[in-house]
Amino acid sequence: MKTPQLLVLLLTILMHAAVGFPSDRKEKQASWDDVNVVAHGLLQLGQGLKEHVDKSKAQMREVNAKLKAFNGTLAELEKKQREQSEDLMARSKEAEERERLAAELTEEMRVKVEEVGKKDKDIHSRVDRLEEKMQEVLKEPRLESNNSEHTGASFIQRLLAAQNRRIDQLVEKIQQQQDKMEKQNLHLQALTAASGVYTIQPQGSLPFNVLCEMTSEGGWTVIQKRLDGSQNFNQLWESYRRGFGNLNGEFWLGLENIHSLSKQGQYVLQVEVSNSAGQQKSDYGFHLDGEDKMFALHLQTKSESQENIMTSGASGVPFSTVDRDNDLAKDVNCAELLSGGWWFSSCGESNLNGRYPRRPSGLRRDQSRRQGMFWTSTKGQNTSVKTTLLKIAPATINQ
Repeated sequence: MKTPQLLVLLLTILMHAAVGFPSDRKEKQASWDDVNVVAHGLLQLGQGLKEHVDKSKAQMREVNAKLKAFNGTLAELEKKQREQSEDLMARSKEAEERERLAAELTEEMRVKVEEVGKKDKDIHSRVDRLEEKMQEVLKEPRLESNNSEHTGASFIQRLLAAQNRRIDQLVEKIQQQQDKMEKQNLHLQALTAASGVYTIQPQGSLPFNVLCEMTSEGGWTVIQKRLDGSQNFNQLWESYRRGFGNLNGEFWLGLENIHSLSKQGQYVLQVEVSNSAGQQKSDYGFHLDGEDKMFALHLQTKSESQENIMTSGASGVPFSTVDRDNDLAKDVNCAELLSGGWWFSSCGESNLNGRYPRRPSGLRRDQSRRQGMFWTSTKGQNTSVKTTLLKIAPATINQ
């Protein structure tokens, strides 16, 4: 009940009470006291009703706010459900496309295998015919003149040389077909596999998890990834040996694990760095020694036109940390000066494991820049880095 209506009710009650009062003064005085008591009670009742109404309004506002928030949450859930449905449909189409490509490659491989088989049969057939011809020549009566003998021998030699050349050509073609089929097999494996975290066990090593990046060329194993500064890379030797970080975020795979992959055969290293100016990519022939040689890095530039983001020298550069000073600088610990662990040929060429770039202020700005992630271009300019991605794969991926 609203306050004006409550006041009208109170006045009405008071008027009715006044009309019914007796005329006697004492009785009238007592009646007015009763009226005051009743009026006071009614005022308290009205005040209580008003407080109840105000409290109910506040509760209604709170309920409306919660309903509004609930409706917003429900709308967000519906949006996410639609996005998940669309993503599921997209993944389903992508899987169908992969299956189609896989079927096409499988059929192409089957056809080429049949072609190789036919060529192999053709080689055997030609060899058999050659043997028959040789037997026929050998069975013919020998001519008495030396000239005739020489002519027959020359004919056989020319025939054998021609057949050998033909056989060599066919063997070379078969080898080329086999190489193509191996590449297509790698391509097929890449199409049917997905990027993500896998457990592997190189020969002579314990199992460990790796982040695999699948491309049309084949699978790459990521050994270092930096993108947001969430992981501290200023670690000691043991941490760099074992590895640290999160495979779904920033991480270092571990020198021991990288070595166990590298020693399996010929590998390539691909280095990708980026900053506000753009992206740079370099490919190298790659090998990493074991801990007995301080995990020395050996790189071979794949293209003379590319920027050398990393260098290792002819004999390789050992890995160095604050507590294992293996760098080539004589009078300074590069890891202590620049932060992080790296293959420091000197303290000024590159360090992709330095501190993640922040916005330094005041006197610490120059020091922070020196300790950040950087590499040196062919023009001698130090280039800061915002993101890095180091990954390795068998050398056959680039053939």
